[in-house]
Amino acid sequence: MNSADRHLLTALFEAAVAAADPRRALAGHLPERPRGRTVVVGAGKGAAQLAQAFEALWDGPLSGVVVTRYGYGAPTRAIRVLEAAHPVPDAAGRTASTALFQAVEGLTADDMVVALISGGGSALLPMPPGALTLEDEAALNRALLASGAPISVMNAIRKQVSGIKGGRLAAAAHPAQVASGPTVPDRTSRADARRLARDWRIDLPPAVAAWLEGDAGAAPDPADPVFAGNAVRVIASARLSLEAAAARAAAEGLPAVILSDAIEGEAREVGRVHAAIAREIALRDRPFARPVVLLSGGETTVTLRGAPGRGGRNTEFLLALAQAAEGTPFAALAADTDGIDGSEANAGAFADATTATRLRALGLDAGALLAAHDAYRGFEALGDLFVTGPTGTNVNDFRAILIR
Repeated sequence: MNSADRHLLTALFEAAVAAADPRRALAGHLPERPRGRTVVVGAGKGAAQLAQAFEALWDGPLSGVVVTRYGYGAPTRAIRVLEAAHPVPDAAGRTASTALFQAVEGLTADDMVVALISGGGSALLPMPPGALTLEDEAALNRALLASGAPISVMNAIRKQVSGIKGGRLAAAAHPAQVASGPTVPDRTSRADARRLARDWRIDLPPAVAAWLEGDAGAAPDPADPVFAGNAVRVIASARLSLEAAAARAAAEGLPAVILSDAIEGEAREVGRVHAAIAREIALRDRPFARPVVLLSGGETTVTLRGAPGRGGRNTEFLLALAQAAEGTPFAALAADTDGIDGSEANAGAFADATTATRLRALGLDAGALLAAHDAYRGFEALGDLFVTGPTGTNVNDFRAILIR
């Protein structure tokens, strides 16, 4: 890929991330100051940066605690920042969940709880209910991550196997008003969770499957009066970030189209669909005329088969795109907006018409790498990894395909 295309794609990613900058996003959405205390709780890969921004913007005293992924902390004055494991929860996450409950104890109707939540919050807040253990919840997360189920399905099941999610934290904060967060009561039932697990063929740990068969510890009813007056505000989203990237492309004289901000599905299949669109544009100038930048977001999944190699959903998407669009004049970047794709240190990678060809020249085969879920190895060998470090935000995946 030439340096101009790489520079442009990087600039589009940076515009998308900047649109979700915590301070910029929070500035227009601060709640009114309460008569009593302001308590901040939060979780997610951008929780520390959100807490830092809230402190800078808030005109008044506050306290609280948030939890983020190891290595994603940020300095704060009054809000305590804890770190825990992601995507499989650990004991530090369990301790953090307890700390959030302690932070909202003994509040009154004059107090307000502000919940600052970004992507990754669910895994960072383990609290196994009933007789379930932390290992049971960790085993559930591993099963969900390997299943290929969309994030909406994963979260619906997680909320039924939790002592903190699905509105439980907000119920504990009553009678204080709660603004946003995992405090939102859940409309998914135990029966829904069992059905989703069956439909997606998720191999639930036996203890978790048994828990879902019972009715103890059910999530609070959304109609419960304890939730009256609570408010939810989405201050940053994939849509807003993609629109910012489109505006940046336009400033460079390139038309951009947003295919969708909520694409789900198997990463390699989504990659092949994007490749088909790119080929159609390159060959026939339809459904969009060249030059054009295709933008999309959402959160794809990877169904693990056998012992996986290294890589995440964005590198898997990109390798499938490169294999299917080999020889098509395109340049692409796919990356997670939080700066981490899977479990490695890269946000994603770059690919172009020559990616599959260059891999063969190194003795590597794109199809074999895909079969082994080892896309990281291929892009590392090519020198095409995209590394940003933690970005302080998370609005799912960012994909940009440039066709000159």
